[in-house]
Amino acid sequence: MPVPATEARMIMTTAGSRDEAERIARSLVDERLTACVSIIPGLTSVYRWQGKVEAAPEFLLLIKTTAANLTRVEEAVRRLHSYEVPEFLVLNPESASKPWLDWLLESCSPADSGSS
Repeated sequence: MPVPATEARMIMTTAGSRDEAERIARSLVDERLTACVSIIPGLTSVYRWQGKVEAAPEFLLLIKTTAANLTRVEEAVRRLHSYEVPEFLVLNPESASKPWLDWLLESCSPADSGSS
C-alpha cells in the first residue's frame, strides 16, 4: 500500500548526448545525491533559444532523490552540464511504496564510515 512520499523528489533534466547523460547520472549516484537516474533516449526537443526556434535530439534524465538533497543535486547538474541553462524541474510525488521509499532514503544517505 502506498505511503506519503514527503521526502521523495523526482527531477527532470535533459542532455544533448548519451555520454553527457551517463556522466551526469553516474556522478549523481556515485556522490549519493540520488538513488537512481533513468536515461530515456530518442527525444526531440523543440524550443525557443536566443530568439529562434530550435530543434535538437536529447536524452531525458529522471533523477530520483530526496528533498534534503535538492540544492546539492541542482549544483551538481549545473557543474556537470554543458547547457548554459539546463532544465531542472522538480516534481513532488504524492505517494510511493514503502519499500521503494526506504530504498531511496538509504541510497541517498552518506555511506557508513566503516563501509568499503
